[in-house]
Amino acid sequence: MTVQVDIDIAKCTGCTHCKDVCPTNVFELRPRDQVPDVVDDPAVGAKFQFRGEKSLAINGPECIVCEACLFECEGECILITDEEQHVHRSSYK
Repeated sequence: MTVQVDIDIAKCTGCTHCKDVCPTNVFELRPRDQVPDVVDDPAVGAKFQFRGEKSLAINGPECIVCEACLFECEGECILITDEEQHVHRSSYK
């Protein structure tokens, strides 16, 4: 079983922090119009500004579960399931 990285697109603010800190290039930012059916989470919008892009875990299986992205994700939208099926959730510092 491989590592699985999921992103709750509605919570992703497009802050680029996940992409900036990931040592294995799991994340890629795409313009909103290339991500189907984007609806922003109003609770996240009350705290942060949504930008013009959304993050996608294009190379999820490359994740080494270093958790750097989990601490930097302002929208708290990243969920990593490791090889032992343990779930790691983002929690903005």
